[in-house]
Amino acid sequence: LGVKHPITQTIDEMSKIFMNMGFEIVEGPEVETVFMNFDALNAGPNHPSRDLTDTFYITDNTILRTQTSPVQARTLLTKEPPMKVISPGRVYRCDTPDATHSPVFHQMEGLVIDEDVTMADLKGTLDTFAKALYGEDVTTRFRPSFFPFTGPSAEVDLTCVNCHGKGCRVCKGTGWIEVLGAGMVNPKVLDMCGIDSKKYRGFAFGVGLERIVMLRYGITDMCVSCLSSAKTKSGGIKQ
Repeated sequence: LGVKHPITQTIDEMSKIFMNMGFEIVEGPEVETVFMNFDALNAGPNHPSRDLTDTFYITDNTILRTQTSPVQARTLLTKEPPMKVISPGRVYRCDTPDATHSPVFHQMEGLVIDEDVTMADLKGTLDTFAKALYGEDVTTRFRPSFFPFTGPSAEVDLTCVNCHGKGCRVCKGTGWIEVLGAGMVNPKVLDMCGIDSKKYRGFAFGVGLERIVMLRYGITDMCVSCLSSAKTKSGGIKQ
């Protein structure tokens, strides 16, 4: 007897939340082209993420995807607006394993394209998601940032689910925990994918699922078998 892995449980629950908001699940290959992973997302030839120190190359033009964003590019190239999609999946980066990093991890990204989409729609979507996942007392905070795929862009924090904003060891006394990046889709990306950027606008977001899982289940090290400390609705996980 056993239960689903915490990552699988979290993917299922997050997917259900977004599907209730009208999102469709889309998937794509883990072995990707350089064009789809970088160029179609406005990450030019000199972008640091394209270095061998950051990305696993199979050939000069084929890689293990570093994000699930290529699924968004493929969706833009094959679907007509309006669209609301999420893309959960496994991704790969040349990270040295430690308590919070792994060369293999999971992401869930979202994309909304329609007429008259604004930053307010993005914030409302993420507010709804955060409250559905963590409870009504959780709020979001946007901080300015930069991503080639979006602009304006933001790092998004949630009220610390451990101390509820009071400040603790988990949030380093700030009351907030950074969980995802988001922003309005760059018009260059829309044009490159054949979408009329003068007619359509949109937003995108991406969250590292291991971060969400560790916060929800009290896992302190993603590189060791520490699931015995995770509490689940089914009564706990046994080693």
